[in-house]
Amino acid sequence: MDVTELRVALFTGNYNYVRDGANQALNRLVGYLLAQGVAVRIYSPRTDTPAFPSVGKVVGVPALPLPGRAEYRAPLFIPPSVKRDVRAFAPSIFHVASPEILGHRAVTLARKLNKPVVASVHTRFETYPRYYGLTFLEPVIEAALRRFYRRCDAIFAPSESMAQLLRDQRMSYDVGIWSRGVDRDVFAPERRDMEWRRSFGISDDEVIIGFVGRLVMEKGLDVFADAINELEQRGVRHKVLVIGEGPAHGWFERRLPNAVFAGFQKGPDLGRAVASCDMLFNPSVTETFGNVTLEAMAAGLPVVAARATGSQSLVREGVTGRLIGPGAIGDFADALQLYCEDADGRARAGEAGRRTSERYGWDQVNRVLLDAYLRIARQREKGASGPPRMGPRI
Repeated sequence: MDVTELRVALFTGNYNYVRDGANQALNRLVGYLLAQGVAVRIYSPRTDTPAFPSVGKVVGVPALPLPGRAEYRAPLFIPPSVKRDVRAFAPSIFHVASPEILGHRAVTLARKLNKPVVASVHTRFETYPRYYGLTFLEPVIEAALRRFYRRCDAIFAPSESMAQLLRDQRMSYDVGIWSRGVDRDVFAPERRDMEWRRSFGISDDEVIIGFVGRLVMEKGLDVFADAINELEQRGVRHKVLVIGEGPAHGWFERRLPNAVFAGFQKGPDLGRAVASCDMLFNPSVTETFGNVTLEAMAAGLPVVAARATGSQSLVREGVTGRLIGPGAIGDFADALQLYCEDADGRARAGEAGRRTSERYGWDQVNRVLLDAYLRIARQREKGASGPPRMGPRI
């Protein structure tokens, strides 16, 4: 099998109806695959008001708004008409991007058709309950994820730190890396715009601590706000700039009454907003990679991040930024204070981050996944069986 014979059926709970790092990575992947001559069909919930135009042919599946998070949709099942479409498309490999009902049904269908299936891991779902007072559910969710991923021929993490966690959790025998890229035409130090900063009433000598992302509690908003409150109590001069929107906007604004909220930004406007900050503060532990971290590094910003999957593979402690134990408010405040008061240190760390970001190009990282598709599809063509059974967790 060569590249032009490859046919990929991609199943995902969100392809473009809400903009986030995962679905933007999937759209870039599909664009790359199509450019290489690969046939791709996407199966996902659709909406009349997508967040951005989709790349490739999308076949809609039934879905309902997710309880408590109505902006997201929960796929219900794969109807007979969609199963007929899958069979007519005749995929050589299935790719599932979300471990919900649609993902489970796609794996079952792949096994009925004797086709290999791979899964990409985009977020640490098992950590979400801790942000809603339901920490006791984490082992249950981890067990459910293990059952899902063990049914796949291989799984792919966006960073080595996340891949190692998946191995430690015994999610699969075959754990690969499908990293993420950065558009350096959009995210670059040259995008810094002092006039744009001034339009928000921010003076040129104020040091901006940036938050970039959807305003949802699982992004660590409580830790961010607590660390900023600690800085204010210490009398450290700074300004917080929040770039993004989401259901927790009101809560975050009440916790950060002195912050500037720039709202949702995209494309060149997002690149300008990021580069116009002086550092990025990312306390989240849910990311498997941390696109915003890489984008900030490409823009020449030092990063203060939680020592967690994703960030550990990007941030070099004391070189491109600081890695702090999750939830360690005082330590986060110390790191932020350091960069607020040391302009030369900010510049050195930012430049080191910019150089590091040069290793992450979209074509390079997507080629790695394409090569993995071919390897796994060829193995199945030669008569290899599906995923091996794993013994009980010890």
